[in-house]
Amino acid sequence: MLRRLLPRTTDFFEFFDKHIALTIEACRVLQEMAERNGDFAPHVSRIKDLEHETDRITHQCIEALHETFITPMERGDIHRLIKRMDDIIDAVDSAVMRIRLYQIREMRDEVKLTARLLVQATSEVAEALKLMRSPKNIEQIKASCIKIYGYENEADTVLRNALARLFDQEKDPIAVIKWKEIFEILELASDRCEDVANIIQGITIEAS
Repeated sequence: MLRRLLPRTTDFFEFFDKHIALTIEACRVLQEMAERNGDFAPHVSRIKDLEHETDRITHQCIEALHETFITPMERGDIHRLIKRMDDIIDAVDSAVMRIRLYQIREMRDEVKLTARLLVQATSEVAEALKLMRSPKNIEQIKASCIKIYGYENEADTVLRNALARLFDQEKDPIAVIKWKEIFEILELASDRCEDVANIIQGITIEAS
């Protein structure tokens, strides 16, 4: 009991780094899925495993937040950051679960493009998180966040065009419903990368 009352520090950046590394891996598995056709069950299973592991890290981070006396930033910022990071892989997992549920056997080109952009965006999130360890890196963090915004804008364009083509060219109304939902969830994953960049930039500005 006494040990729990003593001030202690926790390397919260270690939680962030582990979490984003698994998220990048999930996006790469999605990219592998998008490059092939057929049975995606192994890919879906792998992403689910990664999502469970990131959930575990998120819970550990929040528990540590309650038990730590000294934190590298505001407690609310740590909580918002890890939760929003978790939303990225949750969206990726949700998208691939729909792909399996709807028995998709052939990927559309827009999924390939979006998966590539998600790999790039999450990799840049990882870079921004590393830079956050030093307050001297404010300009590099800003540049990293701008890159993330760029990837998100590209993904938005890809997915808007995907929906336009879907409504224009797809004759099967059930296929339209399925793909519309998948595209919207992938857009959500991209949007969450932007949200993480916004949080990172906000924390950096407050600390400067």
